[in-house]
Amino acid sequence: MDTIASFFSFITTPVSWVIVQFHTVYGAIFGDNTGWAWGLSIVSLVILIRICLIPLFVKQIKATRAMQTLQPEMKKIQERYKNDKQRQSEEMMKLYKETGTNPLSSCLPILAQSPFFFALYHVLNSIANNDTVGVINESLLESAQKAHIFGAPLAAKFTDSSSDVAALDATLTTVRIVTAVMIVLMSASQFYTQRQLMTKNVDTTVKTPFMQQQKMLMYIFPVMFAVFGINFPVGVLVYWLTTNVWTMGQQMYVIRNNPTPGSKAQSAYLERLTKHVTQHGKTRGRGERAIVKAIVAKGRDRNEFERKFINGLSKAGLAAQADGTVLKGEGTVATVAEDGTPATAAAPKRQQPKRQSKSQRQHGGPKQAGEPTMSLEKSEEPEDEKPGAAKKTAQKSGSGGGRSKAQSGQRKGGPQRPKSPTKK
Repeated sequence: MDTIASFFSFITTPVSWVIVQFHTVYGAIFGDNTGWAWGLSIVSLVILIRICLIPLFVKQIKATRAMQTLQPEMKKIQERYKNDKQRQSEEMMKLYKETGTNPLSSCLPILAQSPFFFALYHVLNSIANNDTVGVINESLLESAQKAHIFGAPLAAKFTDSSSDVAALDATLTTVRIVTAVMIVLMSASQFYTQRQLMTKNVDTTVKTPFMQQQKMLMYIFPVMFAVFGINFPVGVLVYWLTTNVWTMGQQMYVIRNNPTPGSKAQSAYLERLTKHVTQHGKTRGRGERAIVKAIVAKGRDRNEFERKFINGLSKAGLAAQADGTVLKGEGTVATVAEDGTPATAAAPKRQQPKRQSKSQRQHGGPKQAGEPTMSLEKSEEPEDEKPGAAKKTAQKSGSGGGRSKAQSGQRKGGPQRPKSPTKK
């Protein structure tokens, strides 16, 4: 570790200078030789470094999401060329080049932070060995050796012997308790940060080997921190614990306000956004407008949470615009069904056909306009007003022969119906 730390010695002087400047400020408040002055100087160094790394953190988020998007294509390439590793690598590089994705982009914050970490380790290790380093002269070295955090010296380690700890004016029990608690907190914060990423901010619709790797790292990283942590000085543990807490808070903010599409975090975010937009009738801030703009641009490629968001706005009489704003809809508002097909929120209900009478069913349903209607029902006209009413009365009072003739198809008192000509 000393060899690696000395390799980054080119940044030791700037790191020691920043610590001394913060120590000057906090020393005027808490005292030059107190652990608060030196401990807060290390915490402030972490915050300053992480603020400078925010642009790289944004690139890391974009790179991670791009890698998640490419996982299905990468899986296809692996299955297609599983027996040809060289061709598989060539196709992978081709895919990265076409999509503009760099797999190393997700490691940029860690790589950029490594020089500061090893430089700080080198500074604190020099303090423990009573060696001046960077701009820390003998007076500052003596002040740093007297500084204790909860009774543990900044330069003490969990693996130090009793004599080494006694030389720093502390007890071995106190040092081990403080370092053990800090190592546990450091590992727990790392585990929670990775677990939060896996359970809330991962697209659950894509099952790829990348997700399995992330799950493995969720358990491997805390173990690595615990193993390496016993060899870190207390000051380095303060630095690393502060870094983990910062990363956890920064990730919580990103997950809440800019979640990964298709994740549980996106579902919760769009529910909050729907509630706010329907209450106020507009989006607030560039962040919300950017998310709404991206959802509108997807069209039929929206996931179930995004379709639910668009439909929720439509039911409230609102319509998302291409620029990310929300306006009141006019007339019917276009919505999207669960299967992605467009629907209409205000579509008229389908009317049921009227029930037909028995006579209508016997004649093949209702007639079209202009067609003569025929009914088997009796007419409602009075019998005395009907034509031939008297004739029917006379027939009823006649002999039964007339009735038999009528039954045989012959007409009464009138010309007989001519017979139809036979075909020759």
